[in-house]
Amino acid sequence: MIARLRRVETGLSVLALALMAVLPILEIVLRRTVRVGIPGSILIVQHLTLVIAFLGAALAAREGKLLALSTGSFVPERWRDRLRIAGHAAGAGVSAWLTLAAVQFVRSEKEAGRILTLGLPLWVFLAVMPVCFAAIALRLAWTASAHTRGRALAAAGLALPALIAVLPGLEGRALLAPGLVVLALATLAGLPIFAALGGAALLLFQADGAPVASVPIDAYSLTSMPILPAVPLFTLSGYVLGAGRASDRLLRVFTALVGWLPGGAAVVTTLVFAFFTSFTGASGVTILTLGGLMLPVLLQSRYSEGFSIGLVTVSGSIGLLLPPSLPVILYAVNARVPADQLLIGGIVPGIVFVLLVALWGVREGRRSGAERTPFRADEARRAVWAAKWDLLLPVVVLVALFGGFATMVEAAALTVLYAAFVQCVVERDVSPTRDLPRVFGECASLVGGFLVILAVAQGLTNYLSYAEVPTRALAFVQAHVESPLVFLLVLNVFLLIVGALMDIYSAIFVVVPLIVPIAAAYGIHPVHLGIVFLANLELGYLTPPMGENLFLSAYRFDKPVMRVFRYSLPFYVVIAIGVLVITYVPALTLAPLRLLGR
Repeated sequence: MIARLRRVETGLSVLALALMAVLPILEIVLRRTVRVGIPGSILIVQHLTLVIAFLGAALAAREGKLLALSTGSFVPERWRDRLRIAGHAAGAGVSAWLTLAAVQFVRSEKEAGRILTLGLPLWVFLAVMPVCFAAIALRLAWTASAHTRGRALAAAGLALPALIAVLPGLEGRALLAPGLVVLALATLAGLPIFAALGGAALLLFQADGAPVASVPIDAYSLTSMPILPAVPLFTLSGYVLGAGRASDRLLRVFTALVGWLPGGAAVVTTLVFAFFTSFTGASGVTILTLGGLMLPVLLQSRYSEGFSIGLVTVSGSIGLLLPPSLPVILYAVNARVPADQLLIGGIVPGIVFVLLVALWGVREGRRSGAERTPFRADEARRAVWAAKWDLLLPVVVLVALFGGFATMVEAAALTVLYAAFVQCVVERDVSPTRDLPRVFGECASLVGGFLVILAVAQGLTNYLSYAEVPTRALAFVQAHVESPLVFLLVLNVFLLIVGALMDIYSAIFVVVPLIVPIAAAYGIHPVHLGIVFLANLELGYLTPPMGENLFLSAYRFDKPVMRVFRYSLPFYVVIAIGVLVITYVPALTLAPLRLLGR
């Protein structure tokens, strides 16, 4: 029975992603042939994004992949199980509370009888929220421990909504302060980020006497973000690309073209990683999948183990500013900046980061006498020809998007279609029946893991806006900082701390609404602000105590986290210099926009 439910859950996720990819393609075809689109297809795709956000979050909970702080790695082994149980108990309780809030919302929409399109009731799409919140609550309790006692302790958290409802004194503002303290402690113990943000929003709304259904109502605002469906689609294209042998073909191309340079293997590693990360938007995927491929290549080229692991660690996030970067699109959605402008603005800074890391690799290659691959024109031609379909993928995106042939979402859908056609039909690396469903499921799990954070963060963001927190923060900053240049320096330090404490997606959803109005008051161009923000968070991937790349490399290569940080420290300094250059030379970001008249 449980196995059947798991298959149904995965199948629905695959179906939702497939429909999201197919409908925009049909729109393009029909618009250019019969000049009539599919009625309501845009609405359906936007609501499928809501579906994939919550179904994917349930999958992530099933696989233990919900985003959380990594503080457990810094406590003694004997305490880790207890912290995990405590964090999961809190997560189960918050998820159960969110379930009841979502049930209230869905019930009201069902009674209202609203139709989305084509006779489809709106509440059918909304029902995914309470169902998946309930599944997450149960899974957090079940995965809290391998032992029955630990699971029972975590399952006690499921009683939280009932306790709030029946016990006197646990309503209104009486619960606010202790509740927020418990959430903070639970977050340090491993409480998933979405539960921390959702729990805070529930506490704040209840303290103000507002219905807790306000949180799922605000989560529903995901469907009002017109370019958000591009996020799961671009991510899916990267996953499809990575499922085949594209990495081998690209490695051959870059080795043939630049392997003759001093430090050629390091340059090749940087370019291959940047290519993949720009599409998957997830440094973890790149490190875990390509790290094992590139580390032996670097060691065989006579690079030291420390340099090689450091290079792989930093290169995992080196392509995050290059189109069609997932964090760039998410920032555009949350900051309400035109995504095409932000993508263009990120190209030169992204190239700067790639060049800085590659040049450091060249320096190391000269110093250590690393082996080079002699340049042979015939091998370069054969390698490029063998990888021509893979190399054309960015061209498809850029031509479709900036050539006016497709919207952002349609360009993302075209990318999925192209990647699937190349991998399944042209190269035949991926089986459409055996491999694609697995790839779609893995993508849904990743996407749901951060989109559910965005969903619940909407409630917290709206409350903070209602409480005028951004306005007060602006007044405080303006009272202490006068110069825009000093503000940018303070912002860099602040974002470095943020990057050290939370992942890039959580930071986008939590911090961006606070800093955007402050930066606007100092005359900082919104696109420049976005690139500065993302550049700092790229550095955050390498910053203890929570730097995600450090933990992933430590896991992948079986090394202590702080040793990986020591290996990465020279690259850290190089990237930090790049962040300062990008911050104080805004022309790197804005000149391409002016050149293209945007």
